[in-house]
Amino acid sequence: MTTTSNSEQTQLSLAKLFPTNFLWGAATASYQIEGATHEDGRGPSIWDTFAATPGKVYQGHNGDVADDHYHRVDEDIALMTRLGLGAYRFSIAWPRILPQGRGDVNSRGLDFYERLVDTLLSKGIQPFATLYHWDLPQALEDKGGWRNRETAYAFAEYAEIVARRLGDRVAGWITLNEPWCSAYLGYGNGVHAPGVQDRQSALDAGHHLLLGHGLALPRIRAHVTNGAQVGITLNFTPGYPADDRPETLRDLAHYDAFSDRWFLDPIVRGSYPEDFFKNMALQAPPIEDGDMEIISAPIDFLGVNNYTRSVIRGTEPAPLADACQLVAPIPSASYTEMGWEVYPNALSELLIRLHKEYALPKLYVTENGSAFRDQWDGGQHVHDPRRLSYLQEHLQGIVRAIEQGAPVQGYFTWSLLDNYEWAEGYSKRFGIIYVDYDSQRRIIKDSGLWYADLIQKYKEGQA
Repeated sequence: MTTTSNSEQTQLSLAKLFPTNFLWGAATASYQIEGATHEDGRGPSIWDTFAATPGKVYQGHNGDVADDHYHRVDEDIALMTRLGLGAYRFSIAWPRILPQGRGDVNSRGLDFYERLVDTLLSKGIQPFATLYHWDLPQALEDKGGWRNRETAYAFAEYAEIVARRLGDRVAGWITLNEPWCSAYLGYGNGVHAPGVQDRQSALDAGHHLLLGHGLALPRIRAHVTNGAQVGITLNFTPGYPADDRPETLRDLAHYDAFSDRWFLDPIVRGSYPEDFFKNMALQAPPIEDGDMEIISAPIDFLGVNNYTRSVIRGTEPAPLADACQLVAPIPSASYTEMGWEVYPNALSELLIRLHKEYALPKLYVTENGSAFRDQWDGGQHVHDPRRLSYLQEHLQGIVRAIEQGAPVQGYFTWSLLDNYEWAEGYSKRFGIIYVDYDSQRRIIKDSGLWYADLIQKYKEGQA
């Protein structure tokens, strides 16, 4: 690898600032990388259906092949080993385990993940398993999906089936990935599967997602050993005021409840944000006696996903909480291919806030990354200086948070591989490893090489 002396010095300085036993990882999700959607007994998911619906996904792209990870597990784990990863966060495809969502278990699906976990462990890589990263079995959606309270119970059953098989080997368990997206993007504005456009359904789905998380916790813990941790991953896009006018501060508070506290407060505090449903102009979801106690059962850690921030400008009359005025573009700001502002302070300040206001026992940054238009030279090189800079600046932000007491114990860059970016299809590349989709060839990008060097310097400092 060719690096500048400044980059090497930055790596060395950074490596010294992270705590002992810090976990260095990368993350992926099943539908985005696995492919093999019709193999070995896997049932259809809502994303298979959504992607097959004309006009829903960029150029009609789907996950039928994706990165062909299902057939290339050994190759991909070899790449993780080259990077020096200490942990790998992957998700398990519910329809691979239970093709109908409930009932008969597909043993071949469990076999696949067992082989993945055992191979990771043989290479010294800790498995972090996410049980739900958006690929709900279509059979459950046909019965109402997350709008149906029964789906929460189905999820808990599925979680126990997986934990019974892998609980003695998986170090970290994440119940749900970004339930905000599942609820609002899936059922509110419909830009994600299953494509429902009904804001009240988003609130109802959100509550049942939370309930599913709470119901799953004890069922997972009944089967895990060796100090395994169980938590949840939430996405955060912190809001910042465009000015100090009263209406801006009011709208910022409403945005904060919608964007960052809708799921956080029930999990940590046992209640939804004050006036949240009123400020959405919607009815409260169907909360039954005991639900909030189930939802707020203690977690071992919170997974934190962050990519950017939002800047809010107040308006009159007051908007609905999910319709606050966002200021963009920000003068002189830098943006990724997703149109997201590069603002590393958002991550550091978020982590500090979670520590000070919510007193969480442990934090992992479970996703953080950037999409840029990478150019492959056809050989062994993919230069991605903007992603490398993004990675470096956000890691420096994590150090600032740790120095303020935030209990951050690991970082999982998004993503290990270029992959299927949901409604954006294959048009956006987040990976630290480039994937040529025609040949399935993998090339570690400059950002990945830099990350590997940083991890190596950290390990040398720990020795």
